[in-house]
This record gives sequence, structure tokens and C-alpha cells, in this order.
Amino acid sequence: MDSNGIVSLLPLIFLFAIFYFLIIRPQQKQQKTHAAMVAGLEKGDKIITSGGLHATVVKVEEDFIKIKLNDDTIVKLEKTFVAKKVELGNENA
Repeated sequence: MDSNGIVSLLPLIFLFAIFYFLIIRPQQKQQKTHAAMVAGLEKGDKIITSGGLHATVVKVEEDFIKIKLNDDTIVKLEKTFVAKKVELGNENA
């Protein structure tokens, strides 16, 4: 490949680098953070599901967690549907 061929590939390489640093890398970081949060769930933690339900963790299983929606309702939820853990002091967030 001559120098003219390399010069013609530079814009493509530049666009891939921008794509990587603006989209792929932040998404990978977010996935790692979410996986660590889900792995650290314990009984009594308050969570918000991806459906918007506010719940309390009752039991953590391998692929699922049992959550308490109110005094009478306990349901089984797949761990991937936990959107976030509500920290103490941020219950109204």
C-alpha cells in the first residue's frame, strides 16, 4: 500500500477512534458499574426496577432476586432488570 492509500484511510481511522471513545468505552464502563451494583445487592436494599417500581430486596438468588413491593406482595425479578439501588437519604429521588 502506498502513502496515498494510507492517507485515504486516515479519516476512517479517525472516525472509528471518535466512535470508540464517545460510545463504546462509556457503555462498557456503565455495564461494569451496573454489574458490580447488582452483584452487591443484599437483603434490605431499596431498589428501582427498570419498569419504575420501587421495591425492597428480600432474598438474593443466583439469577433472580425476590423483592417486596408492599406488605403483601413479594415477586421474583431477574437481576438484569434492576435499574439502580436507592442510597440512604435519596428515597425520594
